[in-house]
Amino acid sequence: MYVIMGGTGHVGSATAQSLLARKEPVAIVTRSAAHADEWRAKGVSIAEADVEDVASLRSAFRLGRRAFLLNPPADTATDTDLVERRTVAKILDALDGSGLEKVVAESTGGAQAGDRIGDLNVLWELEQGLRERAIPAAINRAAYYMSNWDAQLDSIRSTGELSTLFPADLAIPMVAPRDLGEMAAARLLSPLDDTGVRYVEGPRLYSSNDVAEAFAKALGQRVKVKVTPRDQWKQAFLSLGFSDAAAESYARMTAVSIDGGFDIADDPLRGKTTLEDYVSELVANQDV
Repeated sequence: MYVIMGGTGHVGSATAQSLLARKEPVAIVTRSAAHADEWRAKGVSIAEADVEDVASLRSAFRLGRRAFLLNPPADTATDTDLVERRTVAKILDALDGSGLEKVVAESTGGAQAGDRIGDLNVLWELEQGLRERAIPAAINRAAYYMSNWDAQLDSIRSTGELSTLFPADLAIPMVAPRDLGEMAAARLLSPLDDTGVRYVEGPRLYSSNDVAEAFAKALGQRVKVKVTPRDQWKQAFLSLGFSDAAAESYARMTAVSIDGGFDIADDPLRGKTTLEDYVSELVANQDV
């Protein structure tokens, strides 16, 4: 049995689907079993657990031999660093006594030690905690999610503008969630000695200009890029309802990522989904 955290999100669900396509047994970890009817219909086991409750999470892990670990994103109206560092610690504690023979953890490109730089330092702490444990751990450092652009679809359609904090022509690694799921499933199924850090990226690097072009083609309209100046980043996050602490962390994470060159790997695991195909499918699904 393979235990999957985040089974109702982009990457967790893609991981579960990939395992199911291989006829592998899957258990989804969810806070509310009542919201998992779709998974039950697919023959998936449901493990009700709360990431804040170590005992319930450990019980969920004991259902399987291997587990996919994903630290859930905190509500951006909270102090996201504080909440997410706490849940990382809970996940690590739950591994002790779980009986798991291997885990695969979702991390991020650019993960590094630091303070209040969002996922970069939070997931670095997850990586470090896994290195300190006896359970073999495969760590997938994901590129920038293509799904991060999803929320702008309605705005792009109505205004013809794509907002970005990145320089318009800055090409960075991006990846589709389905490809992250495929890679996570592959490492869950791989031998115990397949451990350590691998980077996961899409077919090539993409810029915000490329994203705008993909939306323009899919929508059949002109789309221009609107770059938010660095000194307005924090305010941009605040305008979206972020807490002051979260806005500060996300702005600092963006700065570190850009200034650090997005930690581009020499030999990443490459997904097959292009940005153009991802955006085309996103638009088509909304239009159904």
